[in-house]
Amino acid sequence: MSDDSFIREVNDEIRREQAQALWDRFGPAILGLAILVVLGTAAFVGYRYWDESRANRSGDAFSQALKLANDGKSDDALTALQQLEKDGYGAYPLLARMRAATVKADKGDFAAAVADFDGVAADTAIPQGIRDMARLRAALLLVDHGSFADVSSRVEALTADNNTLRHTAREALGLAAWKEGKTQDALKLFDQIAADDGAPRNARQRATLMSELIRGSGAS
Repeated sequence: MSDDSFIREVNDEIRREQAQALWDRFGPAILGLAILVVLGTAAFVGYRYWDESRANRSGDAFSQALKLANDGKSDDALTALQQLEKDGYGAYPLLARMRAATVKADKGDFAAAVADFDGVAADTAIPQGIRDMARLRAALLLVDHGSFADVSSRVEALTADNNTLRHTAREALGLAAWKEGKTQDALKLFDQIAADDGAPRNARQRATLMSELIRGSGAS
Protein backbone atom coordinates (compact mmCIF):
# COMPACT_ATOMS: atom_id res chain seq x y z
CA MET A 1 0.00 0.00 0.00
CA SER A 2 1.38 3.39 -0.95
CA ASP A 3 1.75 6.20 1.52
CA ASP A 4 -0.97 8.18 -0.30
CA SER A 5 -3.48 5.32 -0.07
CA PHE A 6 -2.71 4.84 3.61
CA ILE A 7 -3.16 8.54 4.31
CA ARG A 8 -6.52 8.56 2.42
CA GLU A 9 -7.78 5.58 4.42
CA VAL A 10 -6.75 7.23 7.67
CA ASN A 11 -8.46 10.47 6.65
CA ASP A 12 -11.62 8.57 5.65
CA GLU A 13 -11.68 6.78 8.96
CA ILE A 14 -11.21 10.02 10.86
CA ARG A 15 -14.08 11.61 8.92
CA ARG A 16 -16.31 8.63 9.65
CA GLU A 17 -15.49 8.83 13.33
CA GLN A 18 -16.14 12.58 13.32
CA ALA A 19 -19.44 12.11 11.51
CA GLN A 20 -20.48 9.39 13.95
CA ALA A 21 -19.53 11.59 16.86
CA LEU A 22 -21.54 14.47 15.44
CA TRP A 23 -24.53 12.24 14.87
CA ASP A 24 -24.27 10.78 18.38
CA ARG A 25 -24.19 14.31 19.74
CA PHE A 26 -26.68 16.12 17.51
CA GLY A 27 -28.56 13.37 15.68
CA PRO A 28 -31.47 13.06 18.11
CA ALA A 29 -31.95 16.85 18.10
CA ILE A 30 -31.88 16.96 14.30
CA LEU A 31 -34.34 14.08 14.10
CA GLY A 32 -36.60 15.76 16.65
CA LEU A 33 -36.48 19.03 14.71
CA ALA A 34 -37.38 17.22 11.49
CA ILE A 35 -40.35 15.60 13.23
CA LEU A 36 -41.46 18.99 14.57
CA VAL A 37 -41.27 20.50 11.08
CA VAL A 38 -43.39 17.68 9.66
CA LEU A 39 -45.91 17.94 12.48
CA GLY A 40 -46.00 21.74 12.22
CA THR A 41 -46.61 21.57 8.49
CA ALA A 42 -49.37 19.01 8.97
CA ALA A 43 -50.96 21.16 11.68
CA PHE A 44 -50.83 24.27 9.49
CA VAL A 45 -52.40 22.48 6.53
CA GLY A 46 -55.03 20.99 8.81
CA TYR A 47 -55.81 24.37 10.35
CA ARG A 48 -56.15 25.99 6.92
CA TYR A 49 -58.56 23.28 5.84
CA TRP A 50 -60.58 23.66 9.06
CA ASP A 51 -60.55 27.46 8.75
CA GLU A 52 -61.63 27.44 5.11
CA SER A 53 -64.31 24.83 5.78
CA ARG A 54 -65.85 26.91 8.57
CA ALA A 55 -65.69 30.07 6.47
CA ASN A 56 -67.28 28.30 3.51
CA ARG A 57 -70.11 26.93 5.64
CA SER A 58 -70.80 30.37 7.08
CA GLY A 59 -70.65 31.91 3.62
CA ASP A 60 -73.16 29.39 2.30
CA ALA A 61 -75.46 30.04 5.26
CA PHE A 62 -75.25 33.80 4.72
CA SER A 63 -76.02 33.44 1.01
CA GLN A 64 -79.04 31.30 1.84
CA ALA A 65 -80.29 33.88 4.34
CA LEU A 66 -79.94 36.62 1.73
CA LYS A 67 -81.91 34.54 -0.74
CA LEU A 68 -84.69 34.08 1.81
CA ALA A 69 -84.76 37.84 2.40
CA ASN A 70 -84.80 38.60 -1.34
CA ASP A 71 -87.63 36.10 -1.80
CA GLY A 72 -89.70 38.00 0.77
CA LYS A 73 -89.37 35.31 3.46
CA SER A 74 -88.35 37.78 6.12
CA ASP A 75 -89.09 35.65 9.17
CA ASP A 76 -87.13 32.70 7.79
CA ALA A 77 -84.29 35.04 6.83
CA LEU A 78 -84.17 36.50 10.33
CA THR A 79 -84.08 33.03 11.87
CA ALA A 80 -81.18 32.06 9.61
CA LEU A 81 -79.32 35.30 10.29
CA GLN A 82 -79.78 35.04 14.04
CA GLN A 83 -78.41 31.50 13.95
CA LEU A 84 -75.43 32.74 11.95
CA GLU A 85 -74.82 35.44 14.56
CA LYS A 86 -74.49 32.68 17.16
CA ASP A 87 -72.39 30.09 15.37
CA GLY A 88 -71.00 31.82 12.28
CA TYR A 89 -67.31 32.16 11.61
CA GLY A 90 -65.05 35.07 10.75
CA ALA A 91 -66.84 38.24 9.65
CA TYR A 92 -70.15 36.48 9.01
CA PRO A 93 -71.69 36.97 12.48
CA LEU A 94 -71.26 40.74 12.10
CA LEU A 95 -72.55 40.68 8.52
CA ALA A 96 -75.55 38.71 9.73
CA ARG A 97 -76.13 41.22 12.51
CA MET A 98 -76.13 44.16 10.10
CA ARG A 99 -78.27 42.35 7.54
CA ALA A 100 -80.81 41.30 10.17
CA ALA A 101 -81.33 44.97 11.04
CA THR A 102 -81.95 45.73 7.37
CA VAL A 103 -84.48 42.89 7.11
CA LYS A 104 -86.33 44.28 10.13
CA ALA A 105 -86.43 47.70 8.49
CA ASP A 106 -87.76 46.15 5.28
CA LYS A 107 -90.50 44.51 7.35
CA GLY A 108 -91.45 47.90 8.77
CA ASP A 109 -90.08 47.24 12.24
CA PHE A 110 -88.05 50.44 12.28
CA ALA A 111 -87.62 50.67 16.05
CA ALA A 112 -86.06 47.20 16.17
CA ALA A 113 -83.84 47.98 13.18
CA VAL A 114 -82.57 51.20 14.75
CA ALA A 115 -81.94 49.39 18.03
CA ASP A 116 -79.90 46.75 16.20
CA PHE A 117 -77.82 49.34 14.35
CA ASP A 118 -77.32 51.25 17.61
CA GLY A 119 -76.13 48.01 19.19
CA VAL A 120 -73.48 47.57 16.51
CA ALA A 121 -72.45 51.23 16.84
CA ALA A 122 -71.98 50.81 20.59
CA ASP A 123 -69.94 47.60 20.36
CA THR A 124 -66.30 48.57 20.92
CA ALA A 125 -65.14 45.15 19.70
CA ILE A 126 -66.24 46.10 16.18
CA PRO A 127 -63.97 48.17 13.87
CA GLN A 128 -64.71 51.89 14.01
CA GLY A 129 -65.58 52.15 10.32
CA ILE A 130 -68.36 49.59 10.63
CA ARG A 131 -69.63 51.22 13.82
CA ASP A 132 -69.84 54.54 11.98
CA MET A 133 -71.71 52.88 9.13
CA ALA A 134 -74.20 51.46 11.63
CA ARG A 135 -74.73 54.95 13.08
CA LEU A 136 -75.39 56.25 9.60
CA ARG A 137 -77.81 53.45 8.77
CA ALA A 138 -79.76 54.17 11.96
CA ALA A 139 -79.82 57.89 11.16
CA LEU A 140 -81.13 57.32 7.64
CA LEU A 141 -84.04 55.33 9.06
CA LEU A 142 -84.70 58.04 11.62
CA VAL A 143 -84.97 60.74 8.95
CA ASP A 144 -88.46 59.37 8.26
CA HIS A 145 -89.16 57.68 11.58
CA GLY A 146 -87.56 59.94 14.18
CA SER A 147 -86.68 63.50 15.03
CA PHE A 148 -83.87 65.85 14.07
CA ALA A 149 -82.39 65.25 17.52
CA ASP A 150 -82.47 61.49 16.92
CA VAL A 151 -80.59 61.86 13.65
CA SER A 152 -78.15 64.43 15.01
CA SER A 153 -77.20 62.31 18.00
CA ARG A 154 -76.01 59.60 15.66
CA VAL A 155 -74.33 61.42 12.78
CA GLU A 156 -73.25 64.87 13.98
CA ALA A 157 -69.72 63.58 14.55
CA LEU A 158 -69.68 62.06 11.06
CA THR A 159 -70.20 65.42 9.34
CA ALA A 160 -66.60 66.55 10.03
CA ASP A 161 -64.64 67.60 6.96
CA ASN A 162 -62.19 64.72 7.29
CA ASN A 163 -64.81 61.98 7.63
CA THR A 164 -65.36 59.79 4.58
CA LEU A 165 -69.07 59.44 5.44
CA ARG A 166 -69.61 63.19 5.76
CA HIS A 167 -71.63 63.57 2.55
CA THR A 168 -74.32 61.06 3.48
CA ALA A 169 -74.25 62.16 7.13
CA ARG A 170 -74.82 65.80 6.12
CA GLU A 171 -77.58 64.77 3.74
CA ALA A 172 -79.38 62.80 6.44
CA LEU A 173 -79.01 65.65 8.90
CA GLY A 174 -80.11 68.20 6.29
CA LEU A 175 -83.26 66.25 5.45
CA ALA A 176 -84.10 65.83 9.13
CA ALA A 177 -83.60 69.57 9.69
CA TRP A 178 -85.76 70.44 6.67
CA LYS A 179 -88.54 68.17 7.92
CA GLU A 180 -88.64 70.02 11.24
CA GLY A 181 -88.59 73.45 9.65
CA LYS A 182 -84.96 74.16 10.51
CA THR A 183 -84.42 75.61 7.04
CA GLN A 184 -81.26 77.58 7.79
CA ASP A 185 -79.59 74.50 9.25
CA ALA A 186 -80.74 72.41 6.30
CA LEU A 187 -79.55 74.97 3.75
CA LYS A 188 -76.12 75.18 5.34
CA LEU A 189 -75.72 71.40 5.20
CA PHE A 190 -76.89 71.08 1.59
CA ASP A 191 -74.63 73.94 0.53
CA GLN A 192 -71.70 72.17 2.18
CA ILE A 193 -72.38 69.04 0.15
CA ALA A 194 -72.85 70.96 -3.11
CA ALA A 195 -69.56 72.80 -2.61
CA ASP A 196 -67.57 69.73 -1.63
CA ASP A 197 -65.45 68.57 -4.58
CA GLY A 198 -64.95 65.26 -2.79
CA ALA A 199 -68.66 64.48 -2.69
CA PRO A 200 -70.10 62.01 -5.23
CA ARG A 201 -71.75 63.70 -8.19
CA ASN A 202 -75.23 62.37 -7.41
CA ALA A 203 -74.95 63.61 -3.80
CA ARG A 204 -73.93 67.07 -5.02
CA GLN A 205 -76.82 67.11 -7.49
CA ARG A 206 -79.34 66.19 -4.79
CA ALA A 207 -77.89 68.81 -2.46
CA THR A 208 -78.08 71.48 -5.17
CA LEU A 209 -81.73 70.62 -5.85
CA MET A 210 -82.55 70.79 -2.14
CA SER A 211 -80.77 74.14 -1.78
CA GLU A 212 -82.70 75.53 -4.75
CA LEU A 213 -85.96 74.14 -3.36
CA ILE A 214 -85.40 75.78 0.02
CA ARG A 215 -84.41 79.09 -1.49
CA GLY A 216 -87.26 78.92 -4.01
CA SER A 217 -89.79 78.37 -1.25
CA GLY A 218 -88.73 81.60 0.40
CA ALA A 219 -87.98 79.76 3.62
CA SER A 220 -84.33 80.80 3.55
